[in-house]
Amino acid sequence: MALRGTNVGLGLRREMLEEVQSFGAVPIDFWEVAPENWMSLGGRYQKQFSGLAQQYPFKTHGLSLSIGSPDPLDITFVKALRYFLDEYNISTYSEHLSYCSAAGHLYDLMPMPFSQGAVQHVADRIKQVQDILQRPLVLENISYYAAPNAQIAEQDFILSVLEQADCQLLLDVNNIYVNSVNHGYDARAFLNAMPTSRIAYLHIAGHYNEAEDLIVDTHGADVIEPVWDLLALTYQTHGVLPTLLERDFNIPPLPVLLQEVERIRALQLDYLPKQEQRA
Repeated sequence: MALRGTNVGLGLRREMLEEVQSFGAVPIDFWEVAPENWMSLGGRYQKQFSGLAQQYPFKTHGLSLSIGSPDPLDITFVKALRYFLDEYNISTYSEHLSYCSAAGHLYDLMPMPFSQGAVQHVADRIKQVQDILQRPLVLENISYYAAPNAQIAEQDFILSVLEQADCQLLLDVNNIYVNSVNHGYDARAFLNAMPTSRIAYLHIAGHYNEAEDLIVDTHGADVIEPVWDLLALTYQTHGVLPTLLERDFNIPPLPVLLQEVERIRALQLDYLPKQEQRA
């Protein structure tokens, strides 16, 4: 049984369903799914997902909203998303502060230009999405490898979007670390600057070291020690927040994944007041 005050989740992929169902009660507090991978499913997959949604809380982390795109917002998709969230009683919908379409699909998460014009553009679109969903939009700080047409710092861009759109933040701790290496900034200072009141939950993941000064955000490896240290600093700075372990490929058996889940839980316990650590 999870201890009161701890809140740890795991990403659910379709290839994990059989193992999850045969495992019994998985010791996590929530699952996270990409809604695009589940919204249109019927038959066996839909039945399995519905069963899990009755047993566990779910959060959703989208892939195709393309909130920063110059293309018109896909209102049909957003309305279908609202129906899916309502059907399964899911309150949290997160996406990437990026875009993946511009006169066609780009098949990647592209960084927004860090500018005041881009802040206003994306803030207007966020408000539109929130009006349709009747939920806050939770946006993730992404990993990126170039910053085209940057006029302000990434940190200031994110803070401005959160304020102008009145939305929430999915703080990806691994992305802070990746970007701090790739772009040479202070990860701790960036973390400290994020507004605690707007952080909905956290992501933590593994990555691939391409070179000493280039990290690729893969979600396909174990979390490394400097990222664990940054997660500890996050709890120290912002309090213990719901935290998801991301693993998108090279997915090991569930008992192996749960070792990292339990490490997150143990770290949360280190930063919880003792009176909250009750079963």
